[in-house]
Amino acid sequence: MSRMIITKIPSLDHFIITAQFDQDKLVQLDCDNTNKQSILNNIYIGKVKNIVQNIQAAFIEIEKGLECYYSLEDNKNPVFVKPKKNNKINIGDELVVQVSKENIKTKQPVLTSNITLTGKYVVVSSGNKKVGISNKLDAKQRHRLKELLSNDKTKEVGIIARTNAKNATDEQIFEEIEALSRKLQELLQNAKHRTCYSVLYHSEESYITILRGFYEEKLEQIVTDDDEIYNKVKTFLIENKMEPDQYLMRYQDDLLPLYKLKNLESEIKHALQERVWLKSGAYLVIQPTEAFTVIDINTGKFTGKKQLQETFLKINLEAAKEIARQLRIRNISGIIVVDFIDMENSVSKKQLLKELDEIVKKDPVTTHVIGMSKLNLVEITRKKVRKSLREQVAKPCIHCNGSGYLYERGEIC
Repeated sequence: MSRMIITKIPSLDHFIITAQFDQDKLVQLDCDNTNKQSILNNIYIGKVKNIVQNIQAAFIEIEKGLECYYSLEDNKNPVFVKPKKNNKINIGDELVVQVSKENIKTKQPVLTSNITLTGKYVVVSSGNKKVGISNKLDAKQRHRLKELLSNDKTKEVGIIARTNAKNATDEQIFEEIEALSRKLQELLQNAKHRTCYSVLYHSEESYITILRGFYEEKLEQIVTDDDEIYNKVKTFLIENKMEPDQYLMRYQDDLLPLYKLKNLESEIKHALQERVWLKSGAYLVIQPTEAFTVIDINTGKFTGKKQLQETFLKINLEAAKEIARQLRIRNISGIIVVDFIDMENSVSKKQLLKELDEIVKKDPVTTHVIGMSKLNLVEITRKKVRKSLREQVAKPCIHCNGSGYLYERGEIC
């Protein structure tokens, strides 16, 4: 069971902190800057500014000065504001587009013409008309939902059944599909009467998006000490037919603020440091680069009494659990290369990969263990959607060269 903490920290002005705890251990962290709200999932009327055929891409401006990447190969059916006889995109065309990925590091935001709206049980899309089922459901549940959604009632839109659909009735699922489909059609019709750069749909606050993506059965409690956040979460719960009295708690204690109770300042500080100590005395070194993230495991202060190879396996298994947790806390995405301590035994290597794979499958963001290379480096991929924690809290600073915190002491600027 998980507890969600949503609060503010004085040292991070204008930020809302959302932290997820499983059995009182932090497993996920999000710092949302209210002065610079995320554009992820926003829907715009954009204008094509450039087309680069050799990379099969267009660059679309969604507001003055903000150009985004748009794959021509992945978007075979663009949504034109003014209907055209063919689907060929030209410079100057106005399109309805949705932000599918934020700008990460030096990369521009990514746009799609597959416009989607997310509900409690399903995601409805305008472009991809196929039926998809959450991978977190078992075979029996997947079969039931596949049969249910493969009928005439759902052919007008694409549908992805979410994990929460597991316990929903057929009626509840169809009601939500109908409501989201109607909202989607109204949005696309409305685009015909709006000017270029109009925002047709604003994404929800980050903490609401996180709650919407959470599996209801695993949610124990939502705690906040902010009145505005409390009211918005309460509205969200009522709209999703969840009892606020069962899930939502208003924390009040002037002597011990919520962020201090949960030690969030220290948690953020540690999540920005390169070194992560393990209980055994070993430690991880996490170093982001432009192309990928490198994680190295060191024996550190570990003093095992068993045989050397058994010692290495024990450290690696402990490190695997912590790596999966750190990926979520820091929101590290893209390619991750892990240099575990070398093991000679092939059985131990297989055990490590198997356990690591099982752990990362619990991550709500799609994560895959690719395998171990000939150099004994383990490769992991994690889907890029939102900015990493490092990028979320980054701000110009004369002490840290713009990173947003002091490298030497790991302090937030």
